[in-house]
Amino acid sequence: MILINLLPEAYREKSKTPVKYMAGVAASVSICGSLLAFWAWTAFGVAAEVRSQLTVLSDTKAGLEPQVNYHRELEAESKIFQAREQLLDRITSSRVGWTRKLDELIELVNRQGEENYLVWFKDLEAQVQDNARSKVYGRLKAEGHTAESLSHVANFLEDVSQSKLRDVFGPPHAPEGSASETDEGLVPAKIWTFPLHLDLKSPEERKELRKGTS
Repeated sequence: MILINLLPEAYREKSKTPVKYMAGVAASVSICGSLLAFWAWTAFGVAAEVRSQLTVLSDTKAGLEPQVNYHRELEAESKIFQAREQLLDRITSSRVGWTRKLDELIELVNRQGEENYLVWFKDLEAQVQDNARSKVYGRLKAEGHTAESLSHVANFLEDVSQSKLRDVFGPPHAPEGSASETDEGLVPAKIWTFPLHLDLKSPEERKELRKGTS
């Protein structure tokens, strides 16, 4: 049934907002306010803190960059020096001081004198070759002469095998040779001709020997 209120508006009963509606509006406003406050704290508080930390980290990075660049330069120089050291080591391991070795051979011959043997040489030949496949790295060859006695050759080759020459050369070949007559007016009148043949050791063997004596 439809009710019509004919009273003037001033005398009419005022209508009230429902409590449930008011509660709903209040809850919505409260939630929106909380969300707004959380957003403001996130946008201004956390963001400001993050920006502050980022600024500190950026300043720290800028301060460390020269040290990092210097460290990288040192690493690059270290690699260059290591490569040079390895190259020099390879060159040194394959290099033979022929002058020094010849001096040692001459000293060995002169030191013994005529007591054990009288030895002299001609056609001395020294060569180095890098042929690891056939394990031939070089050799020292010479045609030797002594008094007519194979024992002189054996004594000399034994001294060679025990001398300083062994740090770059292997043991000499077994004694051999042939006797020949010369002018009776010469001393000795008869000589024994023998080959001196010393094989060069590999660079690895020479390197190990240098480490052992250093």
